[in-house]
Amino acid sequence: MTTANGSISTRVSSPGPGNGDRAGGAGGRHGARRRRRRAVGRQSVAGWLFVAPFAVLLVAFLLLPMGYAAKLSLYRSTLVEGEVFAWLDNYGQALADPEFRRGVVRVIVFGLVQTPVMIGIALLAALLIDATTSRLSRFFRLAAFVPYAVPVVIGTLMWGFLYSPDTGPLSSLTDLDFLSGDTVLYSLGNIVTWQWAGYNMIVLYAALQGVPREVYESARIDGAGAVQIALRIKTPMISSAIVLVTIFTIIGTLQFFTEPLILQPLNPGAITNSYTPNVYAYQQAFSYQQYNYSAAISFLLGAVVFVGSYLFLFATRRRSALR
Repeated sequence: MTTANGSISTRVSSPGPGNGDRAGGAGGRHGARRRRRRAVGRQSVAGWLFVAPFAVLLVAFLLLPMGYAAKLSLYRSTLVEGEVFAWLDNYGQALADPEFRRGVVRVIVFGLVQTPVMIGIALLAALLIDATTSRLSRFFRLAAFVPYAVPVVIGTLMWGFLYSPDTGPLSSLTDLDFLSGDTVLYSLGNIVTWQWAGYNMIVLYAALQGVPREVYESARIDGAGAVQIALRIKTPMISSAIVLVTIFTIIGTLQFFTEPLILQPLNPGAITNSYTPNVYAYQQAFSYQQYNYSAAISFLLGAVVFVGSYLFLFATRRRSALR
């Protein structure tokens, strides 16, 4: 600017108060955002790397085979034209097949009887072990869980030997034929209970360990006995775990396959090729090369499993935390 005597003076304006802080603050905020974005990106990449092995196995061994089976179920193999598009003809044939319908009814009846028995035994064992405070509780847990550690095929073969009317030791104790048409379903139910009750018991016992012990102490102070605590406090507080193991049991019983297939050679007249839907689908595919029809049967069985599980969840949703 020009002064009074005509000289020119130069004044360098300094930044006003707060201007530098605002500039620095804006740059700092942008830098912090960039660092956060980079950190989130690194976490996202790390998460995908952890998930990738499971995702690859899921796609390779579940989604792709299911897609291929779904495609097979919509086609029909003919001698003249080869594979022809049949739309829903295979499904209609399966729904009209009396062998398939009898198998579905059989596994539903089996599940209605087997599921309460297995869950009841598992719950009773879990409550008894939870009430045991001595060192024997570890032994009881292990003893109940050991059958689940035995492969299903080996366990079924072992029970097949025990059931055999010719060589089995049970035949010397009773005249009952465990593999006859009237009793074989009960014999199979015994194998399934022996195999899986210990697994369900461990799940329920783990849920009981999460219940605060102060609740039990308060109940005892109010005069509740051991049976009342078990029925009115412990069982309602693990209702979510009970619903969970019940769903697993329903799915397993509707997909009944290994046990009847292994015991079938001991009495083919009682355990037929269509004894359960899974056995029927297996026989259609690998004994009669009806792969398209077998795929349709498998998807119909999957629909039955889904409907059964959903109905149970719908009926129990208000009594548990599962939704």
